[in-house]
Amino acid sequence: MQPLFLDNHLLAIDKPGGLLTQPSGTDDDSLERQAKLFIKETFVKPGEVFLEAVHRIDKPACGIVLFARTSKALSRLNDAMRRNLCRKTYRAILLGTPPTRQGTLEDWLVHDDFHAAVVSSGTRGARLCRLDYAVQKTLPDGRCLVEIDLQTGRYHQIRAQFAHRGCPIVGDVKYGAPKAYPNGAIALQHYRLTTPHPTKTETVAFESRIDLEAIFT
Repeated sequence: MQPLFLDNHLLAIDKPGGLLTQPSGTDDDSLERQAKLFIKETFVKPGEVFLEAVHRIDKPACGIVLFARTSKALSRLNDAMRRNLCRKTYRAILLGTPPTRQGTLEDWLVHDDFHAAVVSSGTRGARLCRLDYAVQKTLPDGRCLVEIDLQTGRYHQIRAQFAHRGCPIVGDVKYGAPKAYPNGAIALQHYRLTTPHPTKTETVAFESRIDLEAIFT
């Protein structure tokens, strides 16, 4: 395991697609389990290791997951998330192209049974979701690479919003892609994360090392 960042309070790691962020109560492996083992072995820690994910990304997605190594860091990072002080940037490879090269997608979403759907604004339980995107590159077979800045963090938001416009994420058969990839991975990556450091008066930024194009094109 090669961390993207490691100090006394934080651990940032790239999660591969198809791996859970946290244990689910099953025998399936998780990034959290692997990370705790890494900390335990690296620092020769006896007993239990404190390590809590500050956020999660979908099992099929890849990219940055940030862990807090102390309860103080966890509390302060959770507060920063609630106050929208953290900026998350994603990348995705789409089947097809969005309506314009860059723009804002704004929809109302509901979700149930591990699936999100775009609905009209008056639908009971619907929540507003918004993201900004920009096409970075046109790829073979009508695909494109987009960069996405989330303005809200709704369940399966990126996946549902682009699928609703006829350009699902590569590999995302749940939202209309025709072909699955090994381990159920999809071409969605938490690419960049900027956040206040929990104990220092500075901002830290992490960038994923995973080559999304190499995996899905």
